[in-house]
Amino acid sequence: MLKGKKILLGVCSGIAAYKAAFLTRLLVKAGAEVQVIMTPGAKEFITPLTLSTLSKKPVYSEFTSGQNGEWNNHVELGLKADLILIAPATANTIAKMANGMCDNLLLAVYLSARCPVMFAPAMDLDMLKHPATQNNIQMLKAFGNILIPPATGELASGLKGEGRLAEPEEIMKFVEHFFDSKKKLLGKKVLISAGPTYEAIDPVRFIGNHSSGKMGVALAEEAAKAGAKVTIVLGPGSVEPTNPDIKVLYIESAQEMYNTCTRLFKTHDIAIMSAAVADYRPSKVSVTKIKKQEAELTIQLEPTPDTLAALGKLKTKNQLLVGFALETNNEVENAKKKLKNKNLDFVVLNSLKDKNAGFRHNTNKISIVDSNNKISNFELKSKDEVAQDIIAHLIKKTKHA
Repeated sequence: MLKGKKILLGVCSGIAAYKAAFLTRLLVKAGAEVQVIMTPGAKEFITPLTLSTLSKKPVYSEFTSGQNGEWNNHVELGLKADLILIAPATANTIAKMANGMCDNLLLAVYLSARCPVMFAPAMDLDMLKHPATQNNIQMLKAFGNILIPPATGELASGLKGEGRLAEPEEIMKFVEHFFDSKKKLLGKKVLISAGPTYEAIDPVRFIGNHSSGKMGVALAEEAAKAGAKVTIVLGPGSVEPTNPDIKVLYIESAQEMYNTCTRLFKTHDIAIMSAAVADYRPSKVSVTKIKKQEAELTIQLEPTPDTLAALGKLKTKNQLLVGFALETNNEVENAKKKLKNKNLDFVVLNSLKDKNAGFRHNTNKISIVDSNNKISNFELKSKDEVAQDIIAHLIKKTKHA
């Protein structure tokens, strides 16, 4: 899988730098060509000779090297790489990456590179949780860089908590997944719905839900990374895709969602309906703001059009349709009913009973119920990681479609 892949491994200063030796060995063993670039301070924690021996290449840390001061061309180094992997990534380097600072060779290569970038933070828990560091990490993710989350355990300070560099084997899983899923959806057109819908009561008020659209946006980003041409039909949530190649169509109501998705579905190979569409809407919408009165107010509700069911009826044998089921009881049973009744290829199930899963959270815990009723359960993960699991499952389905 990694044979012939050119990976530029950036090593920053910190006690976790010793793990770079193990990571280099794993990458080389998997067939990758590894070029190590160290920050000047990293040499205080692990020697360039160690990493050079393991990578079978000279290690760079300065802009020039050798007796004659040969220039280490940072532009050329960045352009040659298939992936830049910075592990460990210290708070200092993350801050400089986020703010475009360039005071060493590694940062110059990072700013010159056109390939994807992964970064694996390693620092003490209070440094990691500081708002400045969290903001910098979010900025890097917004640039399209891929976060390898830090592990939880004993830290060099003697404290216990989040901030340990992910183990080399775990980092390898991220790298392998990246190359395994990369461009596997090339040539596919993927339609994704995301976010809530707002059903107007009057010009001011509406019926809605707590969906932020984070899960659907993460799916759009992941599908685009896999080479798909992605269109996302996005309700009024709080997030948007950062990939400029993702086409965004904004809607507000369930009717608009229905009209847009049913119109577009016939020209797409895959549809992932992750939006939290309102099941009911007011039968009558007041054209003026309803004034508060002493008497009770009764609002008659009517069902909204079922977008997922409509797509299930329109689906051809050459298309794949994925639905979501957010449940509070009889989760698996209800998911299986949705799978069958709406002609889905698989359904992504999550329960509001699971802590830190569902609306508004940055994490989610899912199960995938397949068309043969096979159930795959996943642990609580970030929504970006959940999106990776869903798209990986989707890729497997496309191979058998």
